[in-house]
Amino acid sequence: MSDLSEIVAGSIVDHENYGKGKVVAIDPLFFRIDFAKRGVLEISKRTAGNVLTVISVSSDLNILDMDQEELKQLLRDVIEEYSDLSKPIPLTEKWKGGKMILQPGNTSLKSKEVPIETFFHKIVMVRDRLRVLEQNINSNSKLDDDEKVNLQQYITRIYGSLTTFNILFDDEGDQFVGEKVK
Repeated sequence: MSDLSEIVAGSIVDHENYGKGKVVAIDPLFFRIDFAKRGVLEISKRTAGNVLTVISVSSDLNILDMDQEELKQLLRDVIEEYSDLSKPIPLTEKWKGGKMILQPGNTSLKSKEVPIETFFHKIVMVRDRLRVLEQNINSNSKLDDDEKVNLQQYITRIYGSLTTFNILFDDEGDQFVGEKVK
């Protein structure tokens, strides 16, 4: 079946590039289709006939066709992938309650004190945002493999520059890792 006029929310379609997906919404210009790992994409109705094949037409979205544990895991995955929320990263015990003192070379200028916990939180945010950037690069369909590798190398070098701050992390698995020397 390939009559696009019959598509309703819940229909299953096959896209020539993205594979099978479920139509989750329809507006006057686009079909919004969930292609699982690629997420929800908008496909123009004007060009859909060239790239979509209708597999089944169904108005049943089956949103609740999962048990409670599956729903919880789905929510955890969405929160982890699409938000700045992450598991708390512990600061090494010896630095708790400490402060960083930034002393200018010119002694007539005032020094600046920053709680280490505040600085550590900023470092963790940088690390988490670099990870999201990596995921976005790796899943970007407009970049070819050479471009992805090139951008990934920059991120690896950034991680290497940040290894100085590894002394703040309690868990070695949370630390920055740069380019491995062979």
